[in-house]
Amino acid sequence: MSLQKKNGFMNRLFMGLVFLFLYAPIFLLIVFSFNSGNSSVVWKGFSLHWYVELFQDRLIMQSIYTTLLVSLLATAIATVAGTFAAIGFYAMRRRWRDPLMTVNSIPMMNADIVTGVSLCLLFVAVFGLWNEFAENYRITFSLFGEVYRVTFPRLTLGFGTLLIAHITFNIPYVILSVGPKLRQMDKNLVDAAQDLGCTWFQAFWKVILPEIMPGIVSGALIAFTMSVDDFVISYFTAGSATSTLAMAIYGMTKKRVSPEINAVSTLLFVTVLALLVIVNVREARAEKAAAAQRFD
Repeated sequence: MSLQKKNGFMNRLFMGLVFLFLYAPIFLLIVFSFNSGNSSVVWKGFSLHWYVELFQDRLIMQSIYTTLLVSLLATAIATVAGTFAAIGFYAMRRRWRDPLMTVNSIPMMNADIVTGVSLCLLFVAVFGLWNEFAENYRITFSLFGEVYRVTFPRLTLGFGTLLIAHITFNIPYVILSVGPKLRQMDKNLVDAAQDLGCTWFQAFWKVILPEIMPGIVSGALIAFTMSVDDFVISYFTAGSATSTLAMAIYGMTKKRVSPEINAVSTLLFVTVLALLVIVNVREARAEKAAAAQRFD
């Protein structure tokens, strides 16, 4: 065996061992989610019992509803905000755009626990000031009777703070997805559309938006995947009354490990995997279309 073939064999063997180490636990989790027994070691036959139990678990279903609602809302808001932010960055001069793009990349490179703790401290500080103001207002104007009394709501960590946190860490991914599509676009298209009588909004709707739509879709899918999969930031910003699916799974592991965890983890893994496949397929097709356009 030549040295080149030996190195190729060792590289493939090493890669196979790495993938085995990464995906063997997930494969076992998926297999035992269909186990008829409650053991994670002994196979007692194929069954969908734990999936039925999962969909009858009120806590899990509520956490799934919260996760999907937060993910969809955060994806929609972050996609719109990130798209317009990317257009704004694209219109800037380079000396201003480069530092702002560096700042935009910090939340993605930053540790999730740092982001989660910092957002939690920010919310607690702001809500503390607001609640103190509301209490002082109530005490001060209580002497004047009902005419001057205005009820201010007491702010706490919950669904709203969770949604804001998800929007915050999703926007940078949308910006980085839309930005390359803007740079690939012909700069003269917008000027040509306006010369032909289009307003800026019409030029944006009919010219810019179709050109950058693949980047917008990719950014939205990535944002949705990040929201569904997030645990650390959600744990610090959701409060005690709101729970996402990842938080519910974490709470279940503190007690007796139920095979329902295998079922819900399988569904979560399949969902995230499907979204990632869609993103990669769209990016591959977009690259092929761009290459074919340049060739023509």
